[in-house]
Amino acid sequence: MNKNLILIGMPGCGKTEIGKMLAKSLNRDFVDMDEYIEKALNKTVSQIFENGEQYFRDLESKAAYKLSEKVNLVISTGGGVIKRIDNIKNLSKNGIIIFIDRPVNNIASDADIQKRPLLKDDVSKLYELFDMRYEIYKKYCDFQVYNDSTMESTVKKILQLLSN
Repeated sequence: MNKNLILIGMPGCGKTEIGKMLAKSLNRDFVDMDEYIEKALNKTVSQIFENGEQYFRDLESKAAYKLSEKVNLVISTGGGVIKRIDNIKNLSKNGIIIFIDRPVNNIASDADIQKRPLLKDDVSKLYELFDMRYEIYKKYCDFQVYNDSTMESTVKKILQLLSN
Protein backbone atom coordinates (compact mmCIF):
# COMPACT_ATOMS: atom_id res chain seq x y z
CA MET A 1 0.00 0.00 0.00
CA ASN A 2 1.58 3.26 -1.16
CA LYS A 3 -1.33 5.54 -0.34
CA ASN A 4 -0.73 8.30 2.14
CA LEU A 5 -2.43 8.09 5.50
CA ILE A 6 -4.10 11.42 6.21
CA LEU A 7 -5.05 12.22 9.80
CA ILE A 8 -7.83 14.75 10.31
CA GLY A 9 -9.55 15.94 13.46
CA MET A 10 -9.87 18.68 16.01
CA PRO A 11 -6.87 20.63 17.28
CA GLY A 12 -5.56 18.68 20.27
CA CYS A 13 -7.03 15.32 19.24
CA GLY A 14 -3.58 13.72 18.94
CA LYS A 15 -2.99 13.78 15.18
CA THR A 16 0.69 14.70 15.40
CA GLU A 17 1.73 12.24 18.10
CA ILE A 18 -0.39 9.44 16.65
CA GLY A 19 0.98 10.25 13.19
CA LYS A 20 4.59 10.01 14.36
CA MET A 21 3.94 6.68 16.04
CA LEU A 22 2.03 5.35 13.04
CA ALA A 23 4.80 6.42 10.65
CA LYS A 24 7.40 4.68 12.81
CA SER A 25 5.31 1.49 12.97
CA LEU A 26 4.86 1.47 9.19
CA ASN A 27 8.39 2.67 8.36
CA ARG A 28 7.05 5.74 6.56
CA ASP A 29 7.97 9.40 6.57
CA PHE A 30 5.81 11.66 8.72
CA VAL A 31 4.70 15.16 7.75
CA ASP A 32 2.90 17.57 10.05
CA MET A 33 1.17 19.93 7.63
CA ASP A 34 1.40 22.93 9.97
CA GLU A 35 5.16 22.36 10.40
CA TYR A 36 5.48 21.92 6.64
CA ILE A 37 3.89 25.36 6.15
CA GLU A 38 5.98 26.88 8.94
CA LYS A 39 9.22 25.63 7.35
CA ALA A 40 8.21 26.93 3.94
CA LEU A 41 7.63 30.43 5.31
CA ASN A 42 10.09 30.35 8.21
CA LYS A 43 7.26 31.56 10.46
CA THR A 44 5.06 29.98 13.11
CA VAL A 45 1.41 29.28 12.42
CA SER A 46 0.54 32.05 14.90
CA GLN A 47 2.71 34.51 12.97
CA ILE A 48 1.13 33.40 9.68
CA PHE A 49 -2.35 33.87 11.16
CA GLU A 50 -1.44 37.52 11.83
CA ASN A 51 -2.06 37.96 8.08
CA GLY A 52 -5.54 36.50 8.53
CA GLU A 53 -7.08 33.06 8.50
CA GLN A 54 -7.78 33.28 4.75
CA TYR A 55 -4.04 33.71 4.06
CA PHE A 56 -3.24 30.66 6.17
CA ARG A 57 -5.98 28.59 4.49
CA ASP A 58 -4.54 29.48 1.06
CA LEU A 59 -1.13 28.21 2.18
CA GLU A 60 -2.75 25.12 3.66
CA SER A 61 -4.47 24.38 0.34
CA LYS A 62 -1.15 24.66 -1.51
CA ALA A 63 0.46 22.32 1.01
CA ALA A 64 -2.42 19.82 0.69
CA TYR A 65 -1.97 19.80 -3.09
CA LYS A 66 1.83 19.35 -2.92
CA LEU A 67 1.64 16.61 -0.31
CA SER A 68 -1.08 14.78 -2.26
CA GLU A 69 1.46 14.32 -5.07
CA LYS A 70 3.71 12.25 -2.79
CA VAL A 71 3.31 8.62 -1.70
CA ASN A 72 3.79 6.50 1.38
CA LEU A 73 3.51 9.35 3.88
CA VAL A 74 1.67 9.72 7.15
CA ILE A 75 0.30 13.28 7.14
CA SER A 76 -1.10 15.09 10.13
CA THR A 77 -3.30 17.92 8.92
CA GLY A 78 -4.37 21.08 10.68
CA GLY A 79 -7.82 20.91 12.23
CA GLY A 80 -9.29 23.29 9.65
CA VAL A 81 -8.09 21.49 6.53
CA ILE A 82 -11.64 20.21 6.06
CA LYS A 83 -12.95 23.75 5.60
CA ARG A 84 -12.12 23.54 1.90
CA ILE A 85 -13.48 20.65 -0.12
CA ASP A 86 -10.56 20.92 -2.56
CA ASN A 87 -8.16 20.00 0.25
CA ILE A 88 -10.10 16.81 0.92
CA LYS A 89 -10.36 16.02 -2.80
CA ASN A 90 -6.61 16.46 -3.25
CA LEU A 91 -5.61 14.55 -0.14
CA SER A 92 -7.99 11.67 -0.85
CA LYS A 93 -6.77 11.20 -4.45
CA ASN A 94 -3.74 9.41 -3.09
CA GLY A 95 -4.66 8.92 0.53
CA ILE A 96 -6.76 7.20 3.13
CA ILE A 97 -8.39 9.75 5.41
CA ILE A 98 -8.58 8.82 9.08
CA PHE A 99 -10.60 10.93 11.51
CA ILE A 100 -9.02 10.94 14.97
CA ASP A 101 -12.14 11.38 17.09
CA ARG A 102 -11.27 12.48 20.61
CA PRO A 103 -13.90 13.63 23.12
CA VAL A 104 -13.97 17.43 23.13
CA ASN A 105 -13.90 17.55 26.94
CA ASN A 106 -10.61 15.62 26.90
CA ILE A 107 -9.18 18.09 24.41
CA ALA A 108 -10.34 21.06 26.47
CA SER A 109 -8.80 19.66 29.62
CA ASP A 110 -5.30 19.11 28.29
CA ALA A 111 -4.68 20.91 25.00
CA ASP A 112 -2.21 23.77 25.22
CA ILE A 113 -4.63 26.25 23.73
CA GLN A 114 -2.21 29.18 23.87
CA LYS A 115 -0.43 27.67 20.85
CA ARG A 116 -3.64 27.39 18.85
CA PRO A 117 -4.40 30.62 16.96
CA LEU A 118 -8.15 30.05 16.76
CA LEU A 119 -8.49 29.02 20.41
CA LYS A 120 -6.03 31.17 22.34
CA ASP A 121 -8.54 33.80 23.39
CA ASP A 122 -11.29 31.56 24.72
CA VAL A 123 -11.61 27.81 25.34
CA SER A 124 -15.34 28.00 24.54
CA LYS A 125 -14.25 28.47 20.90
CA LEU A 126 -13.08 24.86 21.02
CA TYR A 127 -16.66 23.73 21.61
CA GLU A 128 -17.90 26.01 18.82
CA LEU A 129 -15.31 24.58 16.40
CA PHE A 130 -16.25 21.07 17.48
CA ASP A 131 -19.93 21.74 16.81
CA MET A 132 -19.14 23.24 13.39
CA ARG A 133 -16.63 20.61 12.27
CA TYR A 134 -17.55 17.25 13.79
CA GLU A 135 -20.03 16.15 11.11
CA ILE A 136 -17.65 17.37 8.38
CA TYR A 137 -14.82 15.21 9.76
CA LYS A 138 -17.18 12.23 9.77
CA LYS A 139 -18.39 12.96 6.25
CA TYR A 140 -14.93 13.12 4.69
CA CYS A 141 -13.14 10.29 6.44
CA ASP A 142 -12.59 6.76 5.21
CA PHE A 143 -12.18 5.57 8.81
CA GLN A 144 -13.17 7.08 12.15
CA VAL A 145 -10.97 6.09 15.08
CA TYR A 146 -11.95 6.96 18.62
CA ASN A 147 -9.00 8.31 20.65
CA ASP A 148 -10.31 7.93 24.19
CA SER A 149 -7.45 5.97 25.73
CA THR A 150 -3.70 6.01 25.05
CA MET A 151 -1.97 7.09 21.87
CA GLU A 152 -0.56 3.56 21.58
CA SER A 153 -4.01 1.98 21.64
CA THR A 154 -5.24 4.44 19.01
CA VAL A 155 -2.30 3.54 16.77
CA LYS A 156 -3.12 -0.16 17.25
CA LYS A 157 -6.74 0.51 16.22
CA ILE A 158 -5.53 2.22 13.04
CA LEU A 159 -3.09 -0.58 12.21
CA GLN A 160 -5.90 -3.10 12.65
CA LEU A 161 -8.18 -1.16 10.32
CA LEU A 162 -5.47 -0.96 7.68
CA SER A 163 -4.72 -4.67 7.84
CA ASN A 164 -8.35 -5.66 7.12
